[in-house]
Amino acid sequence: MPIAFDTLDALLNHGFDTVIDVRSPAEFATDHIPGAVNLPALDNAQRAQVGTVYKQVSPFDARKIGAAMVARNVADHIDGPLASQDGSWRPLVYCWRGGQRSGSFASILTQIGWRAQTVQGGYQSFRHLVNKALHIDPLPHRLVLLDGYTGTAKTAILARLGARGVQVLDLEALAAHRGSLLGGTPGGQPSQKGFETALAVALHALDPARPVLVEAESSKIGRITLPPSLWQAMLAAPRVVITAPLAARAHYLTQTYADIITDPDEVARRLAPLRNIRGHAIVDGWIGLLRAGDFPALAAALMTQHYDPAYTKSRRIDTHTVIATVQAQTLDDAGQARAADALLKAISAL
Repeated sequence: MPIAFDTLDALLNHGFDTVIDVRSPAEFATDHIPGAVNLPALDNAQRAQVGTVYKQVSPFDARKIGAAMVARNVADHIDGPLASQDGSWRPLVYCWRGGQRSGSFASILTQIGWRAQTVQGGYQSFRHLVNKALHIDPLPHRLVLLDGYTGTAKTAILARLGARGVQVLDLEALAAHRGSLLGGTPGGQPSQKGFETALAVALHALDPARPVLVEAESSKIGRITLPPSLWQAMLAAPRVVITAPLAARAHYLTQTYADIITDPDEVARRLAPLRNIRGHAIVDGWIGLLRAGDFPALAAALMTQHYDPAYTKSRRIDTHTVIATVQAQTLDDAGQARAADALLKAISAL
């Protein structure tokens, strides 16, 4: 009998020894239940083949061909990654809708003697719970935003506050992006669904009774869109603000983006879209500083000519409650530590 999970908490605390995702590797890579292992009932090519037969020949032929493939694949999994499991092992199996793939897989495991169960509704039921938490229900958490101009080391200071016991939500880490035009990271970003799963799990681990510090972001981080429940909570949240001199910010950005500036052509490519916003003359000036290898000057120019004006404009449009402002004279390790200590006092008073 498939198990119905009515809440995200119930599913994340399922109590089984192993969660097995029997969908294809491509489906698994897009998103999956946290902690699941991928033991495909059908691989990518097989799934496509069965789908083609289903549409072009008949559902019966598709099921017959698919059943043979599933049986062979499950046998390989039993001889391989499952060979060491003893008789007390309890796996939880799911596929896309909780239908034939997971049912067939779990049935074979049950015949062996393992106490296998399936998820009612499969991955789609899990996705429904994530969607409800992030797109429909209001967040139960008390958010506080860490705000400030570009280059004020907000991400680094957020991590320092987390190490000091503050509840933090690092959206840039979840989105695998540093939140700016030059912010792409090696390996690229997760899928939107993958990001939302990671976000839902991170929020689930936080205590709603305590404040949660989140870096102030726009509604998009790279190509990832922040879901409505989180975004509305961020818009309404009070803020703590960090300020720093332009020179300190430029020095910090030079160090933070050291991996990017080794490839001037890539930096120039990423700056190119700003020609439509700031004009050719300004962007040509940036490219000149880039080609000259003067990244501190480029960082300062980007902030004064692009990021700071955009930040100032957004603050004129949107009014926010500021509960504390911390001035950092430097953004080296000592300066970040002093800023984190000052912010900790402000947050602890909430």
